[in-house]
Amino acid sequence: MALRIDHAVVSGTFSLDGETFDVDNNVWVLGDDSQCIVIDAPHSAEAIREVVGQRRVLAIVCTHAHDDHVRVAPELAAAVEAPIMLHPDDVELWRLTHPDVEPDLPLADGQVIDVSGHDVRVLHTPGHAPGAVCLYVPSLGVLFSGDTLFQGGPGATGRSFSSREVLEASIRAKLFALPEDTVVHTGHGDSTTIGAEAAALGR
Repeated sequence: MALRIDHAVVSGTFSLDGETFDVDNNVWVLGDDSQCIVIDAPHSAEAIREVVGQRRVLAIVCTHAHDDHVRVAPELAAAVEAPIMLHPDDVELWRLTHPDVEPDLPLADGQVIDVSGHDVRVLHTPGHAPGAVCLYVPSLGVLFSGDTLFQGGPGATGRSFSSREVLEASIRAKLFALPEDTVVHTGHGDSTTIGAEAAALGR
């Protein structure tokens, strides 16, 4: 069955290293009319459930564990009876927000998640966070980049758990290897393409 991408923007805060900022996060839901995955769980479980509708949620896939991407993950998981998936390298970061709840399933580089017969490939892209991942859907020519890559360049570094050098290496090795016309749906802000960002950053 054909996949579709549903999208909403939700607002809240991001806190790390003793500072708090107001942020708008993209919510991406990938699936068909009967089932889907939710990519990240920021700010409002109710808003995400409105995007999901009556569909079965196969998993809540976390691109990384900053609080503005996982804050309502346990609440949403309980409401829709779906597992939370997170790369193990981000569990320490996850525990800053959810010290009493563990993610249900690990993500691994090269892992394939089946959504309605379509492959969703997990790409481990550390740098913004140690366990950051991107999700590539070859059949759609789409990448969900979380906070690894934005329109205008790499995600933020300079805070705990992050490294600009590691992030740029991840982007060049994993993301710039994808077709240039791959559409990049980001964790914040507007979408872009691999080609546009490769031209700006340099391969």
